[in-house]
Amino acid sequence: MITITPEANKHLSGILKNSPEFQGVLLSVKGGGCSGFSYVWSLAEEEDKAAERIPLEIGTLFVDPLAVMFVTGTTIDYREDIMGSLLKIDNPNAKSMCGCGESFSF
Repeated sequence: MITITPEANKHLSGILKNSPEFQGVLLSVKGGGCSGFSYVWSLAEEEDKAAERIPLEIGTLFVDPLAVMFVTGTTIDYREDIMGSLLKIDNPNAKSMCGCGESFSF
């Protein structure tokens, strides 16, 4: 369903290691942004029984059930450069993306 690079796994696991009160990271999609839809990241206190679950080194990546159709086949990578760091989402379902990669059209 989703591929997580070792760099992204390490980054997300590091967030959860420093936040032991959370079970995982939740990836959702909402309407908005300059291209129509945007990715939303949040920490999850409890395991969502309906969400897709992808194990991380520490904790779990939960995918909101309403987001599954938008992110199936996606690769999540973590990158650091002179401009900062980001979780890069390579989504083959996106018809177009905004310049910053935060929003997409479907």
